[in-house]
Amino acid sequence: MTKKQKKVLVRIIISAVLVIGLQFIPVENPYVRLALFMVPYLIIGYDILKKAVLGIIHGEVFDENFLMAVATVGAIALGEYLEGTAVMLFYQIGELFQSYAVGKSRKNITALMDIRPDYANVEQDGELVQVDPDEVAVGTVIVVQPGEKIPIDGVVVEGTSSLNTSALTGESLPRETAVGDEVISGCVNMSGVLRIRTSKEFGESTVSKILDLVENSSMKKSKSENFITRFARYYTPAVCIGALALAVLPPVINLFIGNPANWSQWVIRALTTLVISCPCALVISIPLSFFGGIGGASAKGILVKGSNYLEALSQTAYVVCDKTGTLTKGVFEVTDIEPAEGFSKDELLKLAAYTENYSNHPISRSLKEAYGKEIDASKISDVEEIGGHGVTATVDGRKTAAGNVKLMKRLNIACRKPEKTGTEVHVTVDGEYAGYILIADVVKPNAKAAVAGLKSAGVKQVIMLTGDAKNVAESVAEELGVDVVKSELLPADKVTEVEKMLEKKGKREKLAFVGDGINDAPVLSRVDLGIAMGALGADAAIEAADIVLMDDNPEKIATAIGISRKTLRIVHQNIVFALAVKFLCLALGAVGTLNMWWAIFADVGVMIIAVLNATRALRFHEEDTYVLG
Repeated sequence: MTKKQKKVLVRIIISAVLVIGLQFIPVENPYVRLALFMVPYLIIGYDILKKAVLGIIHGEVFDENFLMAVATVGAIALGEYLEGTAVMLFYQIGELFQSYAVGKSRKNITALMDIRPDYANVEQDGELVQVDPDEVAVGTVIVVQPGEKIPIDGVVVEGTSSLNTSALTGESLPRETAVGDEVISGCVNMSGVLRIRTSKEFGESTVSKILDLVENSSMKKSKSENFITRFARYYTPAVCIGALALAVLPPVINLFIGNPANWSQWVIRALTTLVISCPCALVISIPLSFFGGIGGASAKGILVKGSNYLEALSQTAYVVCDKTGTLTKGVFEVTDIEPAEGFSKDELLKLAAYTENYSNHPISRSLKEAYGKEIDASKISDVEEIGGHGVTATVDGRKTAAGNVKLMKRLNIACRKPEKTGTEVHVTVDGEYAGYILIADVVKPNAKAAVAGLKSAGVKQVIMLTGDAKNVAESVAEELGVDVVKSELLPADKVTEVEKMLEKKGKREKLAFVGDGINDAPVLSRVDLGIAMGALGADAAIEAADIVLMDDNPEKIATAIGISRKTLRIVHQNIVFALAVKFLCLALGAVGTLNMWWAIFADVGVMIIAVLNATRALRFHEEDTYVLG
């Protein structure tokens, strides 16, 4: 409990004791009785009255402080000293419970994201000195001992260890690291001592970016939150006008028809409706639900950049996946080498490796790894990489080309059709066909379960887009159970295909694209939801996508949908429950069935129940994943 909460608790106790004590003191004089009750009333309600006055001065009249001030002051003015003081007392008790529940929820979320390092170890004069991570310059060698968090991104220069990445990815399996490996902040060193040369400033490190995303996610509000904000803006003034009408019109009508006015009776009813009408339950619990959902997702290695994206995720009907790195490992291996007549396997592989030397494409890297020898870059010139086709170059004075069938057609060179399935790399030398190399990408072991999980979650279609050859793409799609596959696509073609899907989908349906967040930036910018895959430490992926999966497990897409749907269910439960109880109690209060004591439950009780329900968004179990909201 905070100091502020403790002070409120002391005021509640003192005020409650005084109110109970006054019940045993017979006081006939109304002025003395008023003076005695004003003591506990002001002790418990002075801050509410102050906020109400400041709100009126600043033009922010219609809030819960104004409603509570008018209701209690009105009750006291009518001689209902006990009820007026009790309303303020119970309101403060409710506010204390709510403050405690919200604070506990935020602490739970903070604990789930407890990855911020407190210090960095820097060696000075042979001794380790703890310094603020913000003070560590790029290129500094820091020491991370067993049990400590890595404070800043960098490269291991000495030592080997296992790293616990669960705070970032939600995965319990450790990752092995050694000299030369890149490591990111937020991971916990489990075994050996590591010396790490920092590659970024603390503010640019992974841990800082992740925390910034989670902390600022509340800036992007969902439709539900915006609705509640607009609702409260019009609802509260409407209730105040209604209460005024309830206090004035019935007595005036009674006078007009010759009956007693009963002013006090109708004013009490009006004040009761003011207490009931306070929209605290909605205004507090709805944002808290989304905050809890985002915090619970982050604990599982799923970063959601705003509650608007969490809400949109629950409406996902179509999931479009890039193949390489999303459904497959992106680890290409040479599986077959078929040289044309006059060429050997070694010569063909050498030509391909030299031609693709300057390309960073996974296929190019696999060719160079299969070649396994040092490449003399001085023999390579005139390199041209043609997107979606391949590479042309001059190798040792000879014009070479390495790429797919589209490149061969572009060069007007006839090529052989492989009998086996795989990504084809055809090679030419001085316009002569030299043969082909087959490369296979390994399907992720959990990709099939991920596709099945999406369908169980109610996703209508799982679509795969790839630049690979048709036979390779269809083979992978059939193995995984993908509904639709589009192959041999250039980056621009992927955008075109996605735009076609956007035109066909329903108005309330969302289309999500899952890719690496770097190469697929044009597509990510067009879809309703961009999801970056395998983004552990990938800055560009974190920047590009709306939702970031901190490891390369595609099953977490279904988990993210499950979390969003559970959060939305809680939000809708709170909206329906709060409004139903409010409007029922308002009606009963208007006809005099409910008194001030019931009004307190309608306000404070509903608020506490809604807040406690909102905290459930923090906890998510995998069996909830496939339940449609």
